[in-house]
Amino acid sequence: MDLILWGVLPYVSIALLVAGTVWRARYDAFGWTTRSSQLYESRLLRIGSPLFHFGMLFVVLGHVVGLLVPMEWTDALGLSDHAYHLLAVSTGAVAGVAAAAGIGILVYRRLKVPAVRRATLRSDHLMYTVLLGAMLLGLTATVLNSTGQTGDYNYREGISVWFRSLFALSPDYHLMAGAPLAFKLHVLFGFTLFALIPYSRLVHMFSAPLKYLFRPFVVYRKRDPELTSNRPDRRGWERVS
Repeated sequence: MDLILWGVLPYVSIALLVAGTVWRARYDAFGWTTRSSQLYESRLLRIGSPLFHFGMLFVVLGHVVGLLVPMEWTDALGLSDHAYHLLAVSTGAVAGVAAAAGIGILVYRRLKVPAVRRATLRSDHLMYTVLLGAMLLGLTATVLNSTGQTGDYNYREGISVWFRSLFALSPDYHLMAGAPLAFKLHVLFGFTLFALIPYSRLVHMFSAPLKYLFRPFVVYRKRDPELTSNRPDRRGWERVS
């Protein structure tokens, strides 16, 4: 069972992610959208969406650092294990609570606003369930580990090493056998979420308008009334000489 869950399932999830994304881009380009419901309701959306997206941004960055950066690197920088965990828990808790609050508002909005509820697809129900489950399990695992309920377990010596071994195509699945149940469930929900990305509205994360951050400024010039006072009125389709 450990081999199937921690040695095979991650690659199945990644294969579904890659294959589904390629299929969606090739055969469902017009369906590649967030299916925005802002026209139906905007007040709750203005609150929940930024909370969720910015919270998730820092949650993902925290996972990248926690899973991909070995302990030896932070030790070489002079950052003690206690200081690392204190920093990770404090920042991760804030980001996690913000993301959970944001998704909670968005789910409440979909349930309580009739127009938004009618625009909700079946895939949305599954996506929201898995997403909420992954987030709540992650917060639960963080709280249990921080309060000593998981003993002296250090995920950087277990889960992180196992995760990095996946990239070497030699998964050390035995390391996951000693992980607490909350961590195991969080990982399973996470890989399930990866597999669902191409088949839900989450696919829009691959087409985020990041180029807007680097585009040149739009320069607006004020019209000089002296230059336009004697200009004859023209209809919109007529070319200006």
